[in-house]
Amino acid sequence: MFTTFRLVPYLLLAGLVALAPAPVAALSDAYKDNLYETGILKPVDSVLKVKVGDRAPDFRLKAVSGEQVSLGDYRGKKHVVLSFIPAAWTPVCSDQWPGYNIVKELFDEHDAVLLGISVDSLATLFSWTNQMGRLWFPVLSDFFPHGAVAAAFGILRTDGTAERALIVIDKQGIIRYIDVHDVNKRPPLDALARELEKLPK
Repeated sequence: MFTTFRLVPYLLLAGLVALAPAPVAALSDAYKDNLYETGILKPVDSVLKVKVGDRAPDFRLKAVSGEQVSLGDYRGKKHVVLSFIPAAWTPVCSDQWPGYNIVKELFDEHDAVLLGISVDSLATLFSWTNQMGRLWFPVLSDFFPHGAVAAAFGILRTDGTAERALIVIDKQGIIRYIDVHDVNKRPPLDALARELEKLPK
């Protein structure tokens, strides 16, 4: 069982990520200089179409790696965490995804995979993730039809970007947790850790 005591290292890491003066992935000044400052955005700008207990809408998207990834590929095999972000090359997004590299063990321990989803094109995601450094999870493009997967979950914003959202789906394809987060802030790792702990083995 993932006790509070065992959660401490993840909380400490989350704190270190939060205190970092620049994005975790900032490999060079050139990388930082290419981030687009969005300013403060409306925290949530969509209406959910799903709820906890629903079967998650299936989808198939192309990954930066070139493979096609379907939610159904994991049915009966792995729990799935969907991490939707608004846009590549923005500060919070460029901080959030590299942070998951620090806690890969958390996902492994709970037999879960992480799928990163953005409405950006594959070319944009390829360039951005190369600059951030290697991510252990698939990065998927919801570009065409634009934002179709985000729209199916009800998290497509009126400007065409996705909400910053975490959706935990169990091995049977049932939604167990939804966090449509303030788009201006990174979702806390400790909250996700607690939700993963609740999943059946």
